Amino acid sequence: MNRILIAEDEPRIVAFIEKGLRANGFTTVVATNADEVISMALGDNFDLLLLDLGLPGKDGLSVLEELRGQGATIPIIILTARDDINDKVAGLEGGADDYMTKPFRFEELLARIRLRLRSQQRVAIKEEMELKIGEIVLNLRTRKVQVAGKDVELSAREFSLLETLLRHQGQVMSREQLLDRVWGYDYDPGSNIVDVYVGYLRKKLGSDSIETVRGMGYRLRG
Repeated sequence: MNRILIAEDEPRIVAFIEKGLRANGFTTVVATNADEVISMALGDNFDLLLLDLGLPGKDGLSVLEELRGQGATIPIIILTARDDINDKVAGLEGGADDYMTKPFRFEELLARIRLRLRSQQRVAIKEEMELKIGEIVLNLRTRKVQVAGKDVELSAREFSLLETLLRHQGQVMSREQLLDRVWGYDYDPGSNIVDVYVGYLRKKLGSDSIETVRGMGYRLRG
């Protein structure tokens, strides 16, 4: 269930938006001043922010600037009574994803919210389709691997071994863990097959791409 943060201090508008969003399956939380908005947008797990520009304490454009300046990637739709084109341009150039002028029809707001959430989901899916460390990029959809922008041909088993190491970046994976995840029960735990395939990957990805942690196992270098 998507969580929407509503930054609005006008009770009538809050009630109008909350009623419509909850009827359509969203969870809503309200912030009524700038400090609350910043704290909640940075600290809580919200899927989208509806930001009024006329909040008490600090102008909404300043809130937007601070959120983006601190790395917040949450989709933001500005809601405002200001219809000046300069405000709209400032909002969009400041990092807002959309801009709606009051009064507005709830159906249009809902459509824009759903559009922004779908866009965010597509970005998340695209990111999940690629695993990266340093100059190594593994694409799960195309099953291709690149090193420093150049394609590298891997066998199916080499690809699975690299994927496992990428999914556990920073961790040392023991030979037993790698056997279990990549080969299943097809090989004897005493086999040196893991060492052999690590050697194959080093030849294709770079000799220092995989670190041997003595007595423990292997780990990808960043």
